[in-house]
Amino acid sequence: MPGENLSRDEAQKRAELLTVDGYEVELDLRSAVGGPEGADGDENGGGGDTGPRTFRSLTTIRFRSARAGASTFADLVAPAVDAVTLNGKALDPATVFDGARVALDGLLEGENVLVVDARCAYSRTGEGMHRFVDPEDGEVYLYTQYEPADARRVFANFEQPDLKAPYRFQVTAPDGWRVWSNGAEESHEGGVWRFAETKPISTYITAVVAGPYHYVTDHYSRRFDDGTTLEIPLGAMCRKGLAKHFDADDVFLVTKQGLDFFHDHFDYPYPFGKYDQAFVPEYNLGAMENPGMVTFREEYIFRGKVTSAAYERRANVILHEMAHMWFGDLVTMEWWDDLWLKESFADFMGSFSMVEATRFTNGWITFANNRKAWAYRADQLPSTHPITADIHDLEDAKLNFDGITYAKGASVLKQLVAYVGRDAFLEGARRYFKQHAYGNTRLGDLLSVLAETSGRDMTAWSRSWLQTAGVNVLTPVAAYDATGTLTELVVVQEAAASHPELRPHRVAVGLYRRTPEGELTRYARAEVDVAGERTVVKELAGAERPDLILVNDDDLTYCKIRFDEGSLATLRDHLGSVTDPLARALCWSALWNLTRDALLPARDFVALVLAHAGRESDIGVLQMLHAWAQSALVNYAAPAWREEGGRALAEGALRELREAEPGSQHQLTWARFFAAVAGSGADFQLLGSLLDGTARIDGLEVDQELRWAFLSPLASHGVADEAAIDAELARDDTASGKRHHVRCLASRPSETVKAQAWAAVVESDKLSNALVEATIAGFEQPSQRELLAPYADRYFEVIERIWAERSIQIGMHVVRGLFPGLQDSPETLAATDAWLTGHADAAPALRRLVLESRDDLARALRGQECDASGVTTVRGV
Repeated sequence: MPGENLSRDEAQKRAELLTVDGYEVELDLRSAVGGPEGADGDENGGGGDTGPRTFRSLTTIRFRSARAGASTFADLVAPAVDAVTLNGKALDPATVFDGARVALDGLLEGENVLVVDARCAYSRTGEGMHRFVDPEDGEVYLYTQYEPADARRVFANFEQPDLKAPYRFQVTAPDGWRVWSNGAEESHEGGVWRFAETKPISTYITAVVAGPYHYVTDHYSRRFDDGTTLEIPLGAMCRKGLAKHFDADDVFLVTKQGLDFFHDHFDYPYPFGKYDQAFVPEYNLGAMENPGMVTFREEYIFRGKVTSAAYERRANVILHEMAHMWFGDLVTMEWWDDLWLKESFADFMGSFSMVEATRFTNGWITFANNRKAWAYRADQLPSTHPITADIHDLEDAKLNFDGITYAKGASVLKQLVAYVGRDAFLEGARRYFKQHAYGNTRLGDLLSVLAETSGRDMTAWSRSWLQTAGVNVLTPVAAYDATGTLTELVVVQEAAASHPELRPHRVAVGLYRRTPEGELTRYARAEVDVAGERTVVKELAGAERPDLILVNDDDLTYCKIRFDEGSLATLRDHLGSVTDPLARALCWSALWNLTRDALLPARDFVALVLAHAGRESDIGVLQMLHAWAQSALVNYAAPAWREEGGRALAEGALRELREAEPGSQHQLTWARFFAAVAGSGADFQLLGSLLDGTARIDGLEVDQELRWAFLSPLASHGVADEAAIDAELARDDTASGKRHHVRCLASRPSETVKAQAWAAVVESDKLSNALVEATIAGFEQPSQRELLAPYADRYFEVIERIWAERSIQIGMHVVRGLFPGLQDSPETLAATDAWLTGHADAAPALRRLVLESRDDLARALRGQECDASGVTTVRGV
């Protein structure tokens, strides 16, 4: 990372000086195959004593300078540069190239031409040109991933989003390969693939995918009112080893439904020609919106039985990336300060389009229960920031792909739609695209069109929602007369002292009561504009006494909600009886926030899950409840109660597993949860018998993915040894199997195993990004707190070196993943504070990661104290 950062000030100065007219990029990727794999770090690396495996990158950039004699620089991260020519004059690479930048002095006013001939390195970290060797068949696969600024690892460029330009790519590839890029293929002769020039786009969304991929095609056609027809060739690809699992028909179905939706509502035809979607190995992200060449993590191709929630997640991601074709690709933020201009919109439009255009009509439930949980956590960290953030440099930008920029931003846009109206919102989007096509924008550009279309002053709304940080808390306070009639209902708004902004909220308040049949249903509802500390809901005065008052019913705004004492008592006994699935999900989310905020004992939350999760119909909500219950036990339960709580969860999970409908997705979900919380000898015996076939549960198909889920707890508790784990790999000698194998090996309860895993991640850089993640996941086991204790001090000794030596992606994996949060004591908190105090000058991004982990630890300790006390508090921020 040294020398690779780019500041906002540098980018602004360069943008004032330069206009980029076009790129011609020639890549020779024949070096991807052949040669010893040892030089690449095990199967999938690049490194070792012989240096990294490299490829030739020849780039011609045509650009204009506003001033004669000016100086600037091009970006390039490469092991070597063989030649640099500026306006026909050869420059000495040893003089002008420092490993991250190419110095350009004496520019001509007007047109300039830069040619850089470099040797760039294949990546094993998922950044730049990632190279993957499939352990199943030895085939090599390549793909690029650049956001926010890793195109410079593949070709020389001006790496900032506001210097857009057209691109022409030419790729020379090994025999038998296929190659794809953003533009359509123009020709293919003798291993040389040439692609059509793109529209003006930013560097970070250019893309190349190459290798012996399995490729499937389809077609989309759209006839417009003016009689013209838009034809979009569709393609989808994956590794050959996954072809038998690839349900491309469903991918294409969602793709076509999304294209229909966005054409119906955006009034701007898809502008990038073809639409390919590549599912690639060892991907760091969920997906990336490269125009015409979208990339996804291959885990969205399902090797075994999964629930409908998994298909819903995939559909949401497909539509999220498609929304980016307009929000982000066609119109791009000027700098990463306004990252939300693309990510918040794509996150919102992903759910919006999915609910209205696909079979996943309950997508807003997932949004309320899952995406907003991510936002609530991020918005309470010390690193929280306004949706429109202050991004000083690229390291800041990398860390701001977070729950604020995505999920809070999307939540706020959902609230904006309620505020200005759906029609005004969509008309604003249409004008935004037409006014700024192929350009760059800031916050004000969007607000101005929304003000036009809605007739509302967007300044105050923006100031409250986009330019301040923190989450508000809304609590109902009810008064009744002697007959039980509701005389007054007040919504009290609070904010944390660190972020005291009270915001305008458009909310629905629902009143619920139990029916004679025992169901908990809504009988009254009112919408109200909450402003300030107290808002009276006049419309509900005179209603019969409710059993449950639900603030933010229908999830119109972004806030944490609390309950009055009567409502909380109702939920303890009857939460599973709430008939509306969205209302039920909102109640669960609120109870989880109470637990995280140390207002509800963790054991009470676990009891609620055990009492009511078995009745949960929404499979995505059920999976979230399982994750929260585990987190409550591991992080927020008093240590003295963990064993009892774990036993209760395992017994409850097994009971629900046996009672679930055979072959149902609920049965599969409870089976996975049982494996995750298994802790007794009897639990392990059952899992082992399910693996070897001596036991079976009617309807439960133990496929390969479920086998790994069952083996994992056996490995981490020392029941399955290395031979058993190796034997499972022999059954599943694939890329996915390799990751599972590495994780299981690292999870074994042995000092030697932990030392080896630590060394593989901390003392060596030979593991790929995926295997780094797998090793860390295996290393950190809640059942092995004592075994991991010696690594707490070592963590603080090595993280600054790790941050300096590794790529930012790997640095983030290590710093987050190895933080000693399982050593949940005041002593670990003090050690974290000591590091922060003693390293005030450490990289801001590194300090942010440590500070966030410190906050998680402090929150866990407060939760444990609450759990030990057994006291529930109904108010608090």
